[in-house]
Amino acid sequence: MILKVPVGMQRRSIVEAQARINIWVGAVRSGKTIAAIIRWLDFIARGPQGDLMMVGKTERTLKRTTLDPIAEIIGDDQCRVNWGMGEARILGRRVYLLGANDQRAEEKLRGVTLAGAYGDEMTTWFENFFGMLLSRLSLPGAKFFGTTNPDTPSHWLKRDWLDRAHELSLMHFRFTIDDNPNLDASSVADLKKEYVGIWYQRYILGHWIEAAGRIYDTWVEEKFVVPEVPPLFRRWLGIDFGRYNPFVAQLQGLAEDGRVHVAAEFRYDGRQQKRQKAEPEYVKDLIQWLTSLGMQARDETWPEWWFVDPSAVSFMTELYRSEISGVTPADNDVQKGLQLVASALATDRLRVHASCKGLRDEFPTYSWDPKAANRGLEQPLKKDDHSVDALRYGLMGSRFIWQQSELLPVGQRPA
Repeated sequence: MILKVPVGMQRRSIVEAQARINIWVGAVRSGKTIAAIIRWLDFIARGPQGDLMMVGKTERTLKRTTLDPIAEIIGDDQCRVNWGMGEARILGRRVYLLGANDQRAEEKLRGVTLAGAYGDEMTTWFENFFGMLLSRLSLPGAKFFGTTNPDTPSHWLKRDWLDRAHELSLMHFRFTIDDNPNLDASSVADLKKEYVGIWYQRYILGHWIEAAGRIYDTWVEEKFVVPEVPPLFRRWLGIDFGRYNPFVAQLQGLAEDGRVHVAAEFRYDGRQQKRQKAEPEYVKDLIQWLTSLGMQARDETWPEWWFVDPSAVSFMTELYRSEISGVTPADNDVQKGLQLVASALATDRLRVHASCKGLRDEFPTYSWDPKAANRGLEQPLKKDDHSVDALRYGLMGSRFIWQQSELLPVGQRPA
């Protein structure tokens, strides 16, 4: 990493982060994290003696977003991580490492006394964890430094802490994507195209905004539905398992124009048909369906990946028993998945064949749950969501394939 000299909002935040609680909030790629890291390293070097702690949503994300950049800045010899012990040595000081992705994480803080702490992805934490962490910062001069992207305005971090900054020893800094002078103009333009709706407001402008209304408000049938599918050179399935609810499987694939095409959809509604199917029947149905589409098992036409609803353990077991290769639990990070699908629409990387009636019916009505929003939660309405879930599973699992492909203008053929 070539560390650029902090300027503008970055420099200001480093200089002014002198409160007991210091939080950087705002857009992706806005420079907030590197500013927070520099201030944290300065605190490690010159702050009060005592144990320190670094917290992320998980230890893996903490490594990727924070520890790896620290090692690039100060060198591996000054940032030594021992995952077996759950700690690191940074600039000669012991730093405990902790993931905060469940309610039990709060229990790991009890009995600890800290001189300082750093936190990443704070909006993914439980409220009681943050309160307990602050109570552990009991040594004279102890400080907290944290980063996060914005969320709903009713989130506990904004409601109980940021909005009360004037009552507390708390400094917070809001970043937009334009606050990072080290991003080139084309990268900024690309990012602004990729984020739409609430994600644009949050991840580009740095606003705390409520999720309301349609989730995929850029969906337009006339643009995204096609009568024919071009040849696909990569193929996979997205599967949402249902026993009482509809079972949906979608054949998705990458065409030479760089777009993902939902080429076909299998759908069975046990309630509507008044007959529930068992796992072996669904496996048989899928094999027959794929064969009817002209595919042959174990040759190049067969889907290379089967991204399955991760809660459908018994169904995946049946697929393994049937010697289906490429079966993998889908990534069910709902928020990231919703944003990824929205990005695929915004950047014109998705097409849906006209025969996929379930997906076409669900796209226009898929909405945020207003009752959940009233409770401070952000969830899609659990209604008519099986085809859009199958789409999300497939796109999340295959993103390492299609996000790297070259996108051609509509109508242009590859050379």
